[in-house]
Amino acid sequence: MALYAAAAAVLAGVESHQGSIKGLVYGSSFQNVKQLYALVCETQRYSSVLDTVIASAGLLRAEKKLRPHLAKVLVYELLLGRGFSGRGGRWKPLLDRHQARLKAELARLKVHRGVSRNEDLLEVGCGPGPASQVPRFVRVNTLKTCCDDAIDYFKRQGFSYQGRASSLEDLRALKGKRFLLDPLLPELLVFPAQTDLHDHPLYQAGHLILQDKASCLPAMLLAPPPGSHVIDACAAPGNKTSHLAALLKNQGKIFAFDLDAKRLASMATLLARAGVSCCQLAEEDFLAVSPSDQRYRQVQYILLDPSCSGSGMLTRQLEEPGTGTPSKERLRALAAFQQRALCHALTFPSLQRLVYSTCSVCQEENEDVVRDALQQSSGTFSSVSQAEVLAPELRSSSVTKRKKRRRKAAAAPSVLP
Repeated sequence: MALYAAAAAVLAGVESHQGSIKGLVYGSSFQNVKQLYALVCETQRYSSVLDTVIASAGLLRAEKKLRPHLAKVLVYELLLGRGFSGRGGRWKPLLDRHQARLKAELARLKVHRGVSRNEDLLEVGCGPGPASQVPRFVRVNTLKTCCDDAIDYFKRQGFSYQGRASSLEDLRALKGKRFLLDPLLPELLVFPAQTDLHDHPLYQAGHLILQDKASCLPAMLLAPPPGSHVIDACAAPGNKTSHLAALLKNQGKIFAFDLDAKRLASMATLLARAGVSCCQLAEEDFLAVSPSDQRYRQVQYILLDPSCSGSGMLTRQLEEPGTGTPSKERLRALAAFQQRALCHALTFPSLQRLVYSTCSVCQEENEDVVRDALQQSSGTFSSVSQAEVLAPELRSSSVTKRKKRRRKAAAAPSVLP
């Protein structure tokens, strides 16, 4: 979140950007969210250019307390964005000290690459990285509209509907105002990369949810039928919760838990905009929720999407290029929490189906957590043979022994009656 936090700080005009992102992202102003998204996207789009200019000007060497992500956003605004004329707040002295040198380095870079416009710098080996080429996925909120009506609305706005995608190549080839229907999820529309719909009337009215495809899969897999009682254990910011409500058709109950009051407040706004009426929000630690509480005696479905390293999120590459695998210490701490949460979820007496999901590609947070939780838990979800689920090496050993017995039998002489 470093680049988002830096952008939020610049928009908010505060000195310390730690924590300032929450006020902008989780606030109710669509204009704030739109400005933040645009500033992050444009800063990342010019990332290579900004890195070159900042290094050539020696900005980070001269200002040792200035963090790289904040420097990048400030230099983007100064040289390529709206500028700081009449503003700049606490950064005004810093910008005044380095403005001339930064502008000179940008001009020198243009001369060196033989271009005259800022945009032309992007065409000279500064194309977008893979993370910024990911298509924009948009879930149609079936609590307020249907997919056909949403498609018709976009067509009336001049977009060209290409039908249901049949391959990944169809998604990669999207350009301009073309869009597709996802081949797997029936209410998921796919637009070209970096399509910005934050100001679109359908989004502002709650008819569309801007949600990555991977984020849509947990609710789809849980698939609670209308009338079910569901727990969303780590619910904020609420996209998955709104998806669950759409699957339930607002019939039944969703108990949604999260410890962050600001995120819950933002989530309440999101759910209200989406037309969700079957959800009860609770500022509570899911681990402290008693499975024996009568309120949850009918809960048969649980969605558990706990805090994780985020190592599988392409947006992390967009915000923090070069981010590596999280440290072993951090993985151990996260996995310990994830395992406790999963073991706790498995103790709800009426549970029939549970989906455990993370945004991580680390085995420690996924397969290892599930294996250890099943080993520690007793009941329906642990009744499958341990050799079948938890110890593939035992399976292979058993298969080997059976093969040996069959070979011995085949080699032995037949005994006729």
